[in-house]
Amino acid sequence: MKLWQKDTAINKRIENFTVGKDRELDLWLAPYDILGSLAHIQMLESINLLEQKELSQLQIVLKRLYQKAIQGDFMIEDGIEDVHSQVELLLTQELGDIGKKIHSGRSRNDQVLVDLRLFFRSEIKEIAIAVQTLFDRYLELSEEHKATLMPGYTHLQVAMVSSFGLWFGAYAESLVDDLTLLQSIYKIINQNPLGSAAGYGSSFPLNRTMTTELLGFENLNYNVVHAQLGRGKSELFLSYAIAAIASTLGKFAMDVCLYTNQNYGFISFPDELTTGSSIMPHKKNPDVFELIRAKCNKLQGLPTEISMTINNLPAGYHRDFQLLKESLFPAMEDLKDCLEIATYMLGHIRIHQDIVADEKYQFLFSVEEVNKLVLSGVPFRDAYKIVGRSIEAGEFKANLDVQHTHEGSIGNLCTSNIQEKKAGIWKQFAFEKADLAIAQLVI
Repeated sequence: MKLWQKDTAINKRIENFTVGKDRELDLWLAPYDILGSLAHIQMLESINLLEQKELSQLQIVLKRLYQKAIQGDFMIEDGIEDVHSQVELLLTQELGDIGKKIHSGRSRNDQVLVDLRLFFRSEIKEIAIAVQTLFDRYLELSEEHKATLMPGYTHLQVAMVSSFGLWFGAYAESLVDDLTLLQSIYKIINQNPLGSAAGYGSSFPLNRTMTTELLGFENLNYNVVHAQLGRGKSELFLSYAIAAIASTLGKFAMDVCLYTNQNYGFISFPDELTTGSSIMPHKKNPDVFELIRAKCNKLQGLPTEISMTINNLPAGYHRDFQLLKESLFPAMEDLKDCLEIATYMLGHIRIHQDIVADEKYQFLFSVEEVNKLVLSGVPFRDAYKIVGRSIEAGEFKANLDVQHTHEGSIGNLCTSNIQEKKAGIWKQFAFEKADLAIAQLVI
């Protein structure tokens, strides 16, 4: 069954090529396609394109299908092109001509748009929760190890003294930036395109404000052409947020791979969380973080992949957009997997103590000595030269006592401020509004 098919049968090779992976990927969209239909038919009844009895019959079947979809029992049959066709077929098989009425005022173009918006909205919530969980773990570790010093590096050379509190806290605050980007994209995606039909509206007196409220969208894509322009653009925006989070997580994974190396020896994990070698019995490999690093590098290429698919397309729908599902859907799963496994691993991290006491790290404290001279009244450039000459003469002796007090430094991590910053961004998501609307729609 194809919603667009008339009397001419399509060539089987053409069908297989054009349908591609849609039957498989559309299963991800099934609950959201049904939600869109539930809102649409309620609106159709309000403008007298459905009778109340017909609405009630459709709602019963659609709510039953929705439960099957969220439980993973919804199937798209062989020969059925996509999720939209499957839902309409099932309704028609059970209710006859009533099932044929649900497409009034809609096109597959705005059906897939609303499906994707609802799906992305749900996925963003899951990603945001996973980011917040990892954020919380970083802050816990930051506070727990705020007094444990470690080397800081520039150019991969020993540079200045740092701390594990500072290291963990840095990645926590970086995730706040990533959540800020994700929230702004959520705001763009959380707008209703339903009723734009094929991209040019409908002669039916559709109540698009009503479906906006029923589906819990924050706003409406008013211009129907603009609504269609959102296909591809929504995916591109979301890919930027995915890439940003992946950048943070990938950099942390690289740090972990370095710091577990014996030449660093800053951290370790229990044996059961590492892997070994088939010939070297001593090996304890950080495979989890190597895979996080690789997956996150791949995810950072996602915006380019999507851009190259949609570049130079004029206004209106094009079949090119279909391929975006293949790029984006697995990427969101990969990101969530990486966030969750990183959080799990950090629940078992071991922080080694007294690292900076090793003589090879004594020059970490050279800036501390410069600053002490400055505080005693020596001009900075003179103090710099004095300490530099003592290093060259082999006379420098490190004092491991560190006094950093300004905001965001070793002695003043501003953990509560970072927490407040995150809380302010989290509040702006307002996930509760969408959740409540969906709950009322399927009750």
